[in-house]
Amino acid sequence: MGIVLTVILVILVIALLILASCIKIVPQAHAYVVERLGAYQGTWNVGLHVKIPFIDRVARRVNLKEQVCDFAPQPVITKDNVTMQIDSIVFFMITDPRLYAYGVENPIMAIENLTATSLRNIIGDMELDQTLTSRETINTKMRSQLDIATDPWGIKVTRVELKNITPPAAIRDAMEKQMKAERERREAILRAEGEKRSTVLVAEGKKESQILTAEAEKQATILAAEADKEKQIKEAEGRAEAIRAVQQATADGIRMIKDAGADEAVLTIKSLEAFTQAADGKATKIIIPSQIQGIAGLANSLKEVITDVPQA
Repeated sequence: MGIVLTVILVILVIALLILASCIKIVPQAHAYVVERLGAYQGTWNVGLHVKIPFIDRVARRVNLKEQVCDFAPQPVITKDNVTMQIDSIVFFMITDPRLYAYGVENPIMAIENLTATSLRNIIGDMELDQTLTSRETINTKMRSQLDIATDPWGIKVTRVELKNITPPAAIRDAMEKQMKAERERREAILRAEGEKRSTVLVAEGKKESQILTAEAEKQATILAAEADKEKQIKEAEGRAEAIRAVQQATADGIRMIKDAGADEAVLTIKSLEAFTQAADGKATKIIIPSQIQGIAGLANSLKEVITDVPQA
């Protein structure tokens, strides 16, 4: 009985192990290609799956994430017969696990060889300078060609990048010399443009200074002329005011004499005073009108009257 019980337990354990091995859990972003008796049975996606023991088997586990392959540098020849080394990077993802499992024996190697041949074909139609400056064009052409070629394998090429483009050493030296000469040429042009700009600025500054100086002198001349004009106007106004004042005083004096009712004797005395002032040491001869000759006797009479009044 003990032996039978042991055999039964062993059979149960083996059955449990076999049953456990038939239960499969497919993780996220993965797919399992299942075969039944050697033929394709189906593709398991994410989740829990159970296969038939000894009949079904998981033929291939496929990663559905986007993958990247960095391929070794490939020798290529340009249209102008320059040999260079170019290494590329290919980004791809598996869209059909069944085609990926049965389409090609080694998909990664196939993509690498296809990349090398496509790169040689594209670079062979381009010259060296165009190759160095047309990376985006090369990437686009390679991605298009690889995507078409890998579609029967269940692979979609999403992106292709040229990692490095390495020309021969002699070409690199020539390019460095050319770049150095170009930099020196640009430096000389920039220096000349700077000197030209500086000269123009100095000339413009000098011209502006001369204009400002001329405007300042013009303004000073105008102000001086206006000041002299104002001075002459003020002097003329002052003289005119003085003349008006003298004339006004003379008119007032005549008016006062007239208002006071002066007789002929007073007028005669005023006339004598005027002659006295006229002959105040500045004239050598004085001509007295005949009408005033009779006034002399009158003046002597007045003098005697004035002299006699204090004696009385």
